[in-house]
Amino acid sequence: MSTQSTARPVGATDLRARKGGEPIVALTAYLANTAAIADPHCDVLLVGDSLGMVVHGYPSTLPVSLELMILHGSAVVRGARRALVAVDMPFGSYEASPEQAFASASRVMAETGCGAVKLEGGARMAETIAFLVARGIPVMAHVGLTPQAVHTFGGFKTQGRERAQWEAIEADAIAVETAGAFSVVIEGVVEPLAARITETLAIPTIGIGASAACDGQILVMEDMAGLTPRVPRFVKRYGELGTALDEAVRAYADDVRARRFPGEAHVYAPTSE
Repeated sequence: MSTQSTARPVGATDLRARKGGEPIVALTAYLANTAAIADPHCDVLLVGDSLGMVVHGYPSTLPVSLELMILHGSAVVRGARRALVAVDMPFGSYEASPEQAFASASRVMAETGCGAVKLEGGARMAETIAFLVARGIPVMAHVGLTPQAVHTFGGFKTQGRERAQWEAIEADAIAVETAGAFSVVIEGVVEPLAARITETLAIPTIGIGASAACDGQILVMEDMAGLTPRVPRFVKRYGELGTALDEAVRAYADDVRARRFPGEAHVYAPTSE
């Protein structure tokens, strides 16, 4: 949320009410310290399963486990004060049945203290979304390019380039809204389609690589802050943390090799009674 807004924590109903209003600011967060930094400026902190690639070095999001999401989700909740913390449901934790999804989502909610879960999929997941919402679990949906299905898409390809694709993607968005999702992430779709979906739905759309036509935007924090070497073309770098960290580590290494140890004038010694 903006720095001028209230300190009251953002809830799913608050976010839903932002439809058509001030754009929603969202970032991923995986750690308590980065969550605390981003929290005053954001409406949503998403503990994305992208942590598998960004933090743990996996080649995709597919190896990420429910336990790993809970570990990082708990850390982000401890660092956040205002923003709604949503936690991704990882691959294999919800697709089998609504009952499986509820078992996984209830663990995430109970063990992290987050405010919502996010899951990928449109019409095929509508029954599951309705099942979760009916049992008190706020759901953020995710349509368009869904990374957990990257092998089905044949890679990270923009969706909706062909007009014939629009109907299915728009139907997915309508289906998750009807099922009870309070918002929907639209990833990697062309601007005219993102605008069409945003105009059609009564819930907020949060875009990633889907243009300014959406009700808000989400980016991977490390991408926009310059901590990752390569970023998608749609990402604007707002900092160069990778360069700054490299310079800091280099300077530290130089000091150690020159025996300029920090704090050497104040050698540690246990206090005596």
